[in-house]
Amino acid sequence: MEVAVLDIKGKETGRKANLSDAVFAIEPNNHAVYLDVKQYLANQRQGTHKAKERAEIAGSTRKIKKQKGTGTARAGSIKSPVFKGGGRVFGPRPRNYGFKLNKNLKRLARKSALSMKVNDNSVIVVEDFSFDTPKTKNFIDVLKALGLEGKKSLVVLGDSNKNVYLSSRNLKASEVVSASELSTYKILNANNIVFLEGSLEGIESNLSK
Repeated sequence: MEVAVLDIKGKETGRKANLSDAVFAIEPNNHAVYLDVKQYLANQRQGTHKAKERAEIAGSTRKIKKQKGTGTARAGSIKSPVFKGGGRVFGPRPRNYGFKLNKNLKRLARKSALSMKVNDNSVIVVEDFSFDTPKTKNFIDVLKALGLEGKKSLVVLGDSNKNVYLSSRNLKASEVVSASELSTYKILNANNIVFLEGSLEGIESNLSK
């Protein structure tokens, strides 16, 4: 599959980028995508929630009233969950929400997500570029030229490029990642994906294994 390569002014360079059918044109596996996104979101959870149970509540352990003759239910401790200020029954405890997925499934999920974006015509290939200094205005000018200003976009770099990355940090709608940081969640979370020409080879080699 061939896609026109654009420059940072949004004009065609006359060159074509060849996208591997094995990565960008497979039949998407929705369940693999679901599992990979679920794992990504689960790994973002801190899992530090905690509620005190009755054994952890500070309070007297004396029996608060006699067992019989009061006409009400028997009660043995002020720390009982039925009283205000008592312990919580089966409250949350610190835990790790993460779970494992095998590498082949995660590769399938990323290829499926990329293929979905290609099918939606949401993939743009731009020739490699850099900035002399970090400047948000320069990055906004590139987005404008590509018709992506104000839209959720993901820019994928071949190698880490500090100036391009720093130029994008003030923009909520845009994110810059290197090819090695590309994930199924980030692909699907963006409306458009901008691949720098130099990133394609690394992505295809990683996902074609």
